[in-house]
Amino acid sequence: MNKLLSQVFVQNTSLAPLALRISAGITFAAYGAQKLFGWFGGYGLEGTGQFMASLGLEPGYLMALLAGSAEFFGGLLLIAGLLTRPTAIALALTMLVAIVTVHLPNGLFMANNGYAFALSLMAISASLAVSGAGRFSLDNAIANTKRVNTPEQTALA
Repeated sequence: MNKLLSQVFVQNTSLAPLALRISAGITFAAYGAQKLFGWFGGYGLEGTGQFMASLGLEPGYLMALLAGSAEFFGGLLLIAGLLTRPTAIALALTMLVAIVTVHLPNGLFMANNGYAFALSLMAISASLAVSGAGRFSLDNAIANTKRVNTPEQTALA
Protein backbone atom coordinates (compact mmCIF):
# COMPACT_ATOMS: atom_id res chain seq x y z
CA MET A 1 0.00 0.00 0.00
CA ASN A 2 2.87 2.40 0.78
CA LYS A 3 4.33 1.75 -2.68
CA LEU A 4 1.00 2.64 -4.28
CA LEU A 5 0.72 5.84 -2.26
CA SER A 6 4.29 6.81 -3.07
CA GLN A 7 3.47 6.46 -6.79
CA VAL A 8 0.38 8.67 -6.40
CA PHE A 9 2.32 11.36 -4.55
CA VAL A 10 5.64 11.08 -6.38
CA GLN A 11 7.28 14.48 -6.40
CA ASN A 12 7.39 16.64 -9.50
CA THR A 13 8.83 20.13 -9.06
CA SER A 14 7.97 21.40 -12.52
CA LEU A 15 5.72 24.43 -12.94
CA ALA A 16 4.31 23.22 -16.27
CA PRO A 17 1.46 21.10 -14.82
CA LEU A 18 0.12 24.11 -12.91
CA ALA A 19 -1.27 25.79 -16.03
CA LEU A 20 -2.84 22.54 -17.19
CA ARG A 21 -4.31 21.78 -13.76
CA ILE A 22 -5.88 25.19 -13.23
CA SER A 23 -7.36 25.64 -16.70
CA ALA A 24 -8.62 22.06 -17.02
CA GLY A 25 -9.79 22.01 -13.39
CA ILE A 26 -11.94 25.11 -13.86
CA THR A 27 -13.33 23.73 -17.12
CA PHE A 28 -14.12 20.29 -15.70
CA ALA A 29 -15.68 21.73 -12.53
CA ALA A 30 -17.92 24.05 -14.58
CA TYR A 31 -19.12 21.25 -16.89
CA GLY A 32 -19.66 18.98 -13.90
CA ALA A 33 -21.70 21.71 -12.19
CA GLN A 34 -23.91 21.87 -15.28
CA LYS A 35 -24.58 18.14 -15.04
CA LEU A 36 -25.01 17.92 -11.28
CA PHE A 37 -26.65 21.20 -10.29
CA GLY A 38 -27.95 22.77 -13.49
CA TRP A 39 -25.58 25.73 -13.04
CA PHE A 40 -24.23 27.76 -15.97
CA GLY A 41 -27.16 26.86 -18.21
CA GLY A 42 -26.92 23.11 -17.60
CA TYR A 43 -29.80 20.67 -17.29
CA GLY A 44 -28.98 19.19 -13.89
CA LEU A 45 -29.04 15.49 -13.08
CA GLU A 46 -32.56 14.90 -14.36
CA GLY A 47 -32.05 16.47 -17.78
CA THR A 48 -28.53 15.12 -18.22
CA GLY A 49 -29.73 11.68 -17.15
CA GLN A 50 -32.47 11.74 -19.79
CA PHE A 51 -29.90 12.75 -22.42
CA MET A 52 -27.55 9.95 -21.40
CA ALA A 53 -30.40 7.41 -21.45
CA SER A 54 -31.26 8.56 -24.99
CA LEU A 55 -27.69 7.66 -25.98
CA GLY A 56 -28.07 4.19 -24.50
CA LEU A 57 -26.07 4.94 -21.35
CA GLU A 58 -28.39 3.32 -18.83
CA PRO A 59 -29.42 4.03 -16.17
CA GLY A 60 -29.18 7.61 -17.36
CA TYR A 61 -29.51 9.24 -13.94
CA LEU A 62 -26.65 7.16 -12.53
CA MET A 63 -24.47 7.83 -15.56
CA ALA A 64 -25.14 11.56 -15.23
CA LEU A 65 -24.26 11.37 -11.54
CA LEU A 66 -21.02 9.52 -12.28
CA ALA A 67 -19.95 11.78 -15.15
CA GLY A 68 -20.97 14.96 -13.34
CA SER A 69 -19.21 13.90 -10.15
CA ALA A 70 -16.04 12.92 -11.99
CA GLU A 71 -15.99 16.30 -13.74
CA PHE A 72 -17.02 18.51 -10.82
CA PHE A 73 -15.06 16.92 -8.00
CA GLY A 74 -12.23 15.93 -10.34
CA GLY A 75 -11.96 19.54 -11.48
CA LEU A 76 -11.74 20.72 -7.87
CA LEU A 77 -9.08 18.10 -7.12
CA LEU A 78 -7.06 19.20 -10.17
CA ILE A 79 -7.19 22.82 -9.05
CA ALA A 80 -5.89 21.83 -5.62
CA GLY A 81 -3.40 19.38 -7.07
CA LEU A 82 -4.65 16.58 -4.81
CA LEU A 83 -4.70 12.97 -6.02
CA THR A 84 -3.85 14.35 -9.44
CA ARG A 85 -2.80 11.14 -11.14
CA PRO A 86 -5.86 9.00 -10.29
CA THR A 87 -8.15 11.98 -10.87
CA ALA A 88 -6.59 12.64 -14.27
CA ILE A 89 -7.04 8.99 -15.26
CA ALA A 90 -10.73 9.12 -14.28
CA LEU A 91 -11.21 12.34 -16.24
CA ALA A 92 -9.40 11.00 -19.32
CA LEU A 93 -11.68 7.95 -19.30
CA THR A 94 -14.73 10.21 -18.87
CA MET A 95 -13.66 12.19 -21.94
CA LEU A 96 -13.05 9.00 -23.90
CA VAL A 97 -16.63 7.90 -23.18
CA ALA A 98 -17.91 11.36 -24.20
CA ILE A 99 -15.95 11.22 -27.46
CA VAL A 100 -17.12 7.72 -28.39
CA THR A 101 -20.77 8.06 -27.34
CA VAL A 102 -21.56 11.69 -28.24
CA HIS A 103 -19.02 13.51 -30.38
CA LEU A 104 -17.27 11.04 -32.71
CA PRO A 105 -20.04 10.77 -35.32
CA ASN A 106 -19.99 14.58 -35.66
CA GLY A 107 -16.36 14.78 -36.76
CA LEU A 108 -13.55 16.85 -35.30
CA PHE A 109 -14.87 20.39 -35.29
CA MET A 110 -16.75 21.94 -32.40
CA ALA A 111 -19.08 23.85 -34.71
CA ASN A 112 -20.66 20.46 -35.50
CA ASN A 113 -20.53 19.24 -31.85
CA GLY A 114 -17.38 17.33 -32.78
CA TYR A 115 -14.80 15.80 -30.51
CA ALA A 116 -11.98 18.42 -30.63
CA PHE A 117 -12.70 19.93 -27.21
CA ALA A 118 -13.17 16.58 -25.46
CA LEU A 119 -10.01 15.31 -27.16
CA SER A 120 -8.07 18.31 -25.84
CA LEU A 121 -9.37 17.74 -22.30
CA MET A 122 -8.49 14.05 -22.60
CA ALA A 123 -4.94 14.93 -23.71
CA ILE A 124 -4.52 17.37 -20.81
CA SER A 125 -5.76 14.71 -18.41
CA ALA A 126 -3.42 12.09 -19.86
CA SER A 127 -0.51 14.51 -19.54
CA LEU A 128 -1.33 15.16 -15.88
CA ALA A 129 -1.67 11.43 -15.23
CA VAL A 130 1.90 10.99 -16.46
CA SER A 131 3.52 14.15 -15.08
CA GLY A 132 1.70 14.55 -11.79
CA ALA A 133 0.61 17.80 -10.22
CA GLY A 134 3.84 19.79 -10.24
CA ARG A 135 5.37 22.16 -7.73
CA PHE A 136 2.43 24.15 -6.35
CA SER A 137 0.14 21.29 -5.38
CA LEU A 138 -1.08 19.37 -2.38
CA ASP A 139 0.37 16.20 -3.91
CA ASN A 140 3.82 17.79 -3.86
CA ALA A 141 3.36 18.98 -0.29
CA ILE A 142 2.36 15.46 0.77
CA ALA A 143 5.33 13.96 -1.08
CA ASN A 144 7.68 16.38 0.70
CA THR A 145 6.13 15.56 4.08
CA LYS A 146 6.40 11.82 3.46
CA ARG A 147 10.01 12.18 2.32
CA VAL A 148 11.04 14.14 5.41
CA ASN A 149 9.41 11.71 7.82
CA THR A 150 10.82 8.43 6.50
CA PRO A 151 12.36 6.20 9.19
CA GLU A 152 15.82 6.40 7.57
CA GLN A 153 15.82 10.19 7.65
CA THR A 154 14.42 10.28 11.18
CA ALA A 155 17.26 7.98 12.36
CA LEU A 156 19.84 10.26 10.74
CA ALA A 157 18.41 13.40 12.33
